[in-house]
Amino acid sequence: MSRVRADEEEYWHSSKFRAFTFDDEDDELSQLKESKRAVNSLRDIVDDDDDDLERVSWSGEPVGSISWSIKETASGSTSSLDGRDSSLQKGSSSYAALPKQASSYSLSSLFKGRNKLSSFQSLSDALTDTGVKNYAPELHRPKAEYKDCSSDWSPKDTVRRMQRGKVCSLERFRSLQDKLVLLDEAVAGHDGNVITAVLIFLKRTLRREILFRELEVRQVALCHLIHFLRETGEQKFLLDLLRTHCFFSLSLQLSQYREHLNIQDVEKRREFLKGCIGLPFSAEDTSHIQDHYTLLERQIIIEANDRHLEMAGQSELFRKYPRKASILNMPLVTTLFYSCFYHYTEAEGMFSSPTNLKKTFKIPDKQYVLTALAARAKLRAWGDVDALLTTKNWLGYTKKKAPIGFHRVVEILQRNNAPVQVLQEYVRLVEDVETRLNLATKYKCHDVVIETYWDLKDRIQLTAYKGKVERGSAEEDKINSILSNTVRNAYS
Repeated sequence: MSRVRADEEEYWHSSKFRAFTFDDEDDELSQLKESKRAVNSLRDIVDDDDDDLERVSWSGEPVGSISWSIKETASGSTSSLDGRDSSLQKGSSSYAALPKQASSYSLSSLFKGRNKLSSFQSLSDALTDTGVKNYAPELHRPKAEYKDCSSDWSPKDTVRRMQRGKVCSLERFRSLQDKLVLLDEAVAGHDGNVITAVLIFLKRTLRREILFRELEVRQVALCHLIHFLRETGEQKFLLDLLRTHCFFSLSLQLSQYREHLNIQDVEKRREFLKGCIGLPFSAEDTSHIQDHYTLLERQIIIEANDRHLEMAGQSELFRKYPRKASILNMPLVTTLFYSCFYHYTEAEGMFSSPTNLKKTFKIPDKQYVLTALAARAKLRAWGDVDALLTTKNWLGYTKKKAPIGFHRVVEILQRNNAPVQVLQEYVRLVEDVETRLNLATKYKCHDVVIETYWDLKDRIQLTAYKGKVERGSAEEDKINSILSNTVRNAYS
């Protein structure tokens, strides 16, 4: 009995459960502190907030960075995420001594809903918390937004959705019939943006000859395409289109031809004019465009050669009369004047020769003489002026001839300060007496006035004109001689 009682006493004294005593308070408190340290240690394993270290992924990028979060979210694997969480412990190879990132997120805060500044919370709370900045971008758009692209819409529905600004893929319209139906629906919708979008799709997916052929019966779409090509500067495509459709009005053709004025680069303008030659103009207009293209080609050659001569200082004429402007894009008459001024003596075989220009562009004699006379008079080359106005007949006789009239020759020479002796020579050749007297009086060609009155036997006018000449001059002596001879002849 005593043995049994002794066993019971030993059992009760050896049990881990003991009765409460006030003396055990310190022991309980120590156990509570020990338990708390264990919990804190576990928390450090899950989420380390060490300021000197950053968690990094297996790719070497800091955990919580945008690129890391994109890769982790795109993987979508819960098991790999958990595995990565468990592997990120202190002392492992996944830690690296990196500079502190601006983001306050770590692995657990980004995917488990906890940040450094707050306590543990659920993932939904962390994402909806307005006080916390979310660095993870939106990776996937809702599938509903791609409904317009993936659905099998008809051409009519597709046009309606395009009018509402919806994203619609046109690539599924593969056959020619479907593409034409789509274009017709776009035209019927009267929306210029939709029509242009469909035309761009057709331009990219159809051969030119097929597209041009179908647009021939679709005038609205054709006008939209022409406007689009002009805006984008696709001149070659536009010229091919205009060349194919010969039914365009003259105003449209001229409008296209005028586009060369907007082209600054001379080589591009030359190529553009070359393309305009094939437009359906009349024969006369086509010849004009051909001449325009040829003239620009000549100007490019002349400009390159003369610029070289001017810079090298090899020409005395260029040194004495420097060029004031480039010859490029100048009219034909200006080019002819330039040629007569700087290249008058060149052989006909040279592109810059005035006679070559006259022959190539069929310049009339009147225009050629007028331009050449102005150029040579400006240089005061009176010998060239005389040669220009001198012709030789089949018998070898020479005479003066002016297709523009000698009265105009006199005016041009006077504007270029020709000497009185030169002016008088050409004033005498003016056939109309009244015009001759007016020019001679105006430009003080006294000998011509005296000779004309003498031929007219007008003693009264000759006497009156005596008062207009300088007293004691040779002209006064000549008038006195004529008057005295007239009196002597009258009494003989």
